[in-house]
Amino acid sequence: MSIEILLANYTNPQHAQDLVSLLNGYALDPMGGAEALSEHTQQNLVAALNQTPNAFTVLCYVGGKPAGLINCFQCFSTFKCKPIINMHDVTVDSEFRGLGLSTKMMEKVESVAKERGACKITLEVLEGNKVAQNSYTKFGFSGYELDPEMGKAIFWEKVI
Repeated sequence: MSIEILLANYTNPQHAQDLVSLLNGYALDPMGGAEALSEHTQQNLVAALNQTPNAFTVLCYVGGKPAGLINCFQCFSTFKCKPIINMHDVTVDSEFRGLGLSTKMMEKVESVAKERGACKITLEVLEGNKVAQNSYTKFGFSGYELDPEMGKAIFWEKVI
């Protein structure tokens, strides 16, 4: 069984189709909210990503079939004066779980981060997603804190 990890080319129709299909599968999963991507998102996502500076997607194929993806965005650390790579979406299709694909994809993300001179890679994970947390911990991720007395950072949002 061959495993291929690559950076998506947003203008490649097959990459575009696979990206939307994998992301929609993630959206339908309870860890992705259990709701399909809107028709607007499905029709416009790849073009929007292509127009987003510093966005990149890692795609994984197993035996030629789309198996996983990580959507990433580069931002900036003012404290370190260096780029940060945020892994925004991480998913492995249920058919391919247990093969270590998330680790292989994160290795690719880390390689890109190092090429770009990034000081760190960040992500968000649901408290109840213990499988993902175990994978991230094994890869070297941990909760973010500056001072143990102040505790770990928490991720908040304001929907607008």
